[in-house]
Amino acid sequence: MSWYTGMCSGFLFPLHERLKGHDSVARRKALEESQWWSADRLADHQARRLRDFLVDIGARVPYYRDLFERAGFVPQSVRGTVDLAALPLLGKPEIRDNADRLKAEGHGPLTRYNTGGSSGEPLIFYMGKGRKSHDVAAKWRATRWWDVDIGDRELVVWGSPIELGAQDRIRRLRDGLLRSHLLPAFEMSERNLERFVEAIRATRPVMLFGYPSSLSLIARHARARNVDLGHLGIRVVFVTSEKLYAEQRALISEVFACPVANGYGARDAGFIAHECPSGSLHISAEDIVVETVGTDGRHTQPGEAGEIVVTHLATADFPFVRYRTGDVGVLGVKTCACGRGLPVLEDVQGRTTDFVVAHDGTVMHGLALIYTVRDLPGVERFRIEQVSIDRTVVKLVVGPAFDRSSEERIVRDFKARLGEVVEVRVEKVSEIASESSGKFRYVVSRVKGLAVGRDNERG
Repeated sequence: MSWYTGMCSGFLFPLHERLKGHDSVARRKALEESQWWSADRLADHQARRLRDFLVDIGARVPYYRDLFERAGFVPQSVRGTVDLAALPLLGKPEIRDNADRLKAEGHGPLTRYNTGGSSGEPLIFYMGKGRKSHDVAAKWRATRWWDVDIGDRELVVWGSPIELGAQDRIRRLRDGLLRSHLLPAFEMSERNLERFVEAIRATRPVMLFGYPSSLSLIARHARARNVDLGHLGIRVVFVTSEKLYAEQRALISEVFACPVANGYGARDAGFIAHECPSGSLHISAEDIVVETVGTDGRHTQPGEAGEIVVTHLATADFPFVRYRTGDVGVLGVKTCACGRGLPVLEDVQGRTTDFVVAHDGTVMHGLALIYTVRDLPGVERFRIEQVSIDRTVVKLVVGPAFDRSSEERIVRDFKARLGEVVEVRVEKVSEIASESSGKFRYVVSRVKGLAVGRDNERG
């Protein structure tokens, strides 16, 4: 660690957090100790925290006070996370309809946030300082797993309008002091890709952070132009906010000559899980309870896919209890070779809208269709849109190598998967825009009622 990184992580950033009223430094130190506890000790710790959290919100939050009374739920009797099954799931509609009643009586300062609405359902919610401190501490702990720290040179390839809109003088000064620089990922045009590659070469960052789709586009652009980015000393590339595909991981790792560390979380649900150098996505179990549920609302077993449901124990001022993330994942069965007792999220398969439905009702992951398109010569970018059970549109940005036989193969393979009666239309376009947040989605299904979570989830 350089002296400057040491000053940033040991003095400047802790001072910044203290001035904001956050206890993220103390939380990070506690998390770095508890990560080495046994799985049983962590489970006991989580159960105590859960019980205290539910008792607190049952007394101070009008929405949960009434809910507990109607359900006959006694938070003092909670002995473990399995007891959460007695409570209903929490979705965006419930939060929208009860925003004021979800605020705790006597709450501290709350900051208004909103999601980008990539699922078609933007959400306004609130965060207290405890939640912010946890999120900072959990991310900080995971960053240090990779022998990098706050103050090391960092390039962030991001597209959230919240982050970009907040780049005022104070924030720019802070980021400059901490050697973190932002590259906006809204428009991944050829000109911007060239500019991003040059910024990486000039900055020589120790770490990169961003969307897998954006970083893989930058990597592909550099490789196509024989630009060497493997000698810059980048130690790790952190990716989050989208599903990381195996080919993206391989490409990014090859071009930047370093490992790729996946992360799973969301602005509303929090920093849920982070990948360690041994390859496991560890859940931040000290503050976050993760369940997976099937379409019947019941728990799926470890090793079996289901919708990821989150209870965030640092959200007492505006609680998230059994919050439906809309993502499909698999809880792990085994512990990690790294020695941490933190539970493992074995797989995050994507959002429910990343799955498609065949004409006979079979549910499969969009990868079943992606494999055909991504390997075709001349395909530069694509998006698969399942408009209805009877119609799917494939939008393509293509080069000269794409020919009629490739188009015919898409139609043939898609019909084999979705059904011969399904209309498969290929549209060649000049560009395919990212979401307003800067994320990119390869598959979008508008078919309602996807039954993900039992025997057919892997396609």
